[in-house]
Amino acid sequence: MLGMSLGVFFDQEGKLNILSKLRRLNQIFASDGRAVVAALDGFVFSKATTGIDATSARIARLVDAGLDAALVTYGQAQTYEHELTKVTTILRVDASTDVYDPSVPKTAAFFDVNDALKLDAAGIVCMTFPGADSRESESHQMLARLARQAAEWSMPVIAETLPFGYPITSTQSDDPHYIAAAARFSAELGADIIKTRFTGTADDALIVKNASRPVLALGGPKTDTLTYFKFVYHCIEVGARGVAVGRNITQDPNPVGMVAALHALVHENVKPELAFDIYKRQTTND
Repeated sequence: MLGMSLGVFFDQEGKLNILSKLRRLNQIFASDGRAVVAALDGFVFSKATTGIDATSARIARLVDAGLDAALVTYGQAQTYEHELTKVTTILRVDASTDVYDPSVPKTAAFFDVNDALKLDAAGIVCMTFPGADSRESESHQMLARLARQAAEWSMPVIAETLPFGYPITSTQSDDPHYIAAAARFSAELGADIIKTRFTGTADDALIVKNASRPVLALGGPKTDTLTYFKFVYHCIEVGARGVAVGRNITQDPNPVGMVAALHALVHENVKPELAFDIYKRQTTND
């Protein structure tokens, strides 16, 4: 529960609005202030979307395994309206304007807080691209505009902050010092939660310290399962409040086991090896 961190998120004026935002934040984060989030928004950024529909269809089983929230598109929220009633949802309000380019060269806001309210979402998310010459200004203006609108409705805003662009294309785009500065910039523009990359190094602690907001680690590399669990363990160790995971859930042959293991890593602080045992014990049989 994030109640003890009230001052981090809210102006102390207007108690009704403060409590309303806090209630939504506590729908995203569990009672320990951490969260395992499934990112099911790939259809608006890429043609590589294997497993997203199957994951959405079995969301109740993932919730039973320990999933806290799902990041969804407007279309997913409609297509899987019944299934998604089982889980807290966060609405992706932006999308690529060139879906066939995997580098996501440019994005735009297609939805806003009003759409999230209609869908009963607990929050919204959009991308920002600090340092990306052609996208930085537009993405930051989009975040600030959405944050102002969200404040009127006590709606939490997640900034998915990606220095220099969507893919890692340089040493700077995967440098904890640059990521830390980018995370804080998003907080200054009104973000309540930061979703960003972690590098797997000790300096990732700088990202959490500088952000001044809860940080969710991006899903991380597609690698062997135990190595991935070691990465997630590292993220929690340096202070991440959880993970927002896409293909490492949706493209895993055992998504129920994956969520159960992530829940243990995030909420129970288990070691990677024990998480791997949990993963193997769980099965996804449809």
